[in-house]
Amino acid sequence: MSQITLTVNGVPHTRDVEDRTLLVQFLREHLGLTGTHVGCDTTQCGACTVILDGRAVKSCTILAAAADGGTVTTIEGLADGDRLHDVQIAFREHHGLQCGFCTPGMIMTAVDMIRRHDGELDEATVRHELEGNLCRCTGYHNIVKAVLAAAEKHRARRRAPSALPQG
Repeated sequence: MSQITLTVNGVPHTRDVEDRTLLVQFLREHLGLTGTHVGCDTTQCGACTVILDGRAVKSCTILAAAADGGTVTTIEGLADGDRLHDVQIAFREHHGLQCGFCTPGMIMTAVDMIRRHDGELDEATVRHELEGNLCRCTGYHNIVKAVLAAAEKHRARRRAPSALPQG
């Protein structure tokens, strides 16, 4: 057994875990955050993707103890209260989901992709970077549209002049 501390969705959590506990198991079984899905247990499907210390990772291949001291964002941590994250909004608006099983991993991958490319994405890049996330329902067309729409919103915000201070 090891005692680990992780900050998950802005909240620190300290737990005793078996040394073989995977990060995905820690999130689901110890913290009750079931939005991170277990699909394949072999890093093939991407359903378990979370943001760990600023990078998208497949949580089914990382030991919870290896993430000790880290910061994790799950699908449950993206929204700001009742306000969905731009990527979540884009998936809803562009019908980037059907059964929803792959959706949390797709969204977390998209958030990281948009951050890394500062919103400068094209269809080929999105399709290439989504290769590690499997969807058996949608054929990816609407997922790609959703990612590109969220990237455009990111670019528009970046280009918008900041408000001048009043006074």
